[in-house]
Amino acid sequence: MRKFTLMIPVVLLALAGCNSDSEPRVIPDPPPPPERTKLQVVHASPNAPTVNLVLNGNEIASGVDYKVATGVTETNAGTYTIGVDAILPDGSTVDAFEDVTADLAGNTIYSVLAVGDLANIEPLVITRSDMAPAAGSFRAQIVHAAPDAPMVDIYVTAPGADLATSSVLGSASFKEALGPVEVAEGDYQIRITVAGDPMTVVYDSGTVALAAGADLLIAAVENVGPGDQPVNLLVMGPDGASEILDASTPASVRVVHASADAPAVDVIANDNFAAPLIANLAFANFAGYVDLPADSYNVKVVPNGLTAPVVIDADLDLMAGMAYNVIALNELAMIEPLVLTADNRRVGTEAKLRIVHGSVTAAGVDIYLVAPGAGIDGATPVLSDVPFKADTNFLSVAEGSYDVIVTPTGTTDVAIGPVTINLTAGGIYTAIAVDAAGGGTPLGLILLDDFVAMMQTSYLF
Repeated sequence: MRKFTLMIPVVLLALAGCNSDSEPRVIPDPPPPPERTKLQVVHASPNAPTVNLVLNGNEIASGVDYKVATGVTETNAGTYTIGVDAILPDGSTVDAFEDVTADLAGNTIYSVLAVGDLANIEPLVITRSDMAPAAGSFRAQIVHAAPDAPMVDIYVTAPGADLATSSVLGSASFKEALGPVEVAEGDYQIRITVAGDPMTVVYDSGTVALAAGADLLIAAVENVGPGDQPVNLLVMGPDGASEILDASTPASVRVVHASADAPAVDVIANDNFAAPLIANLAFANFAGYVDLPADSYNVKVVPNGLTAPVVIDADLDLMAGMAYNVIALNELAMIEPLVLTADNRRVGTEAKLRIVHGSVTAAGVDIYLVAPGAGIDGATPVLSDVPFKADTNFLSVAEGSYDVIVTPTGTTDVAIGPVTINLTAGGIYTAIAVDAAGGGTPLGLILLDDFVAMMQTSYLF
């Protein structure tokens, strides 16, 4: 016992000696956090299909359409692979262009735009510093992203300023960018002219308010809607994109007579019976798109050449940049307008096919698209139990020849067809199923858009 007791202080002394001879322990500072970078992708190809966006092999956005931008993604600075996959009519995807590998630096905003028409689509990378604009200022970078527009001059002036005495902000050709530039917050007018010719204005924003603190990318993109201006402005902010239309952009309206027992009619806007908007429109016919100033309208439909009876009396709110189909359908005693909007942008990888059920006689129907001559035995309808007044909207369909067959829901009894149609990629096709003239069977189709040129008639049984 005495020997064990004596060893304890010896061990303690040894340990104490060891501690006294060692250096103080130094805890290293933590590494600095990685720098952050920001990324946004914009669909600016006027005839390309919707796309999916892929970052380092991971899909970050799907079904992005023309004039749509993702929100800003914030991530660590570093090397990234950015892919844009075009969606085909069957749901499969192909690379819109080769993946972009980029070193994304910290404190920088990268905007990747898919630009050019489909045959020449390519990525355009625009960068700017991620720093707040000066107090009370608005900052923007402007890029020419319209492939068919020539070199342009861009003016940002006080509203109503004379361009002949105004300074041009800068000039840009396709894929070139201006800025970033900063201006004090306030009301401005943005105008784009043919380069060197301030009197030839190809885009006019009207008065727009530019708010302090905003830091935006603004792209001039091809106009694919109503109006004859070649471009509109697409404004990218942190949450996506919005559009500034040319101040003169109209709404566009097409009227179709699909009431089988109604006589020829006049369409009257805002009680202007002396000058009908459309005159003497007979069953199974239509009036091509008419441009109207965006506004609220009262529309009346009366027998041709008369002021009464008013068989349709409807109020329509028409928005700038929108295309509308106003279809008069149902039996004369219950005639009514069916108002449908139309996205008439042509897509180079697909045909766009729309079918409207306007037949009073047919109840719910199934709609088939099959190979010519194949029939529908064992086939699955592309749409089932479609009710009266229903609209398929535009379906994405691969280029080719098809038989359209319409049957009462759940049966193989053919009500319409087979009608052989030839669809071309980039084409737009609309068909309205209707009764025979006077009502009842046999049912027929009113054909619109590219069908008319193909079949040389607007009505087909």
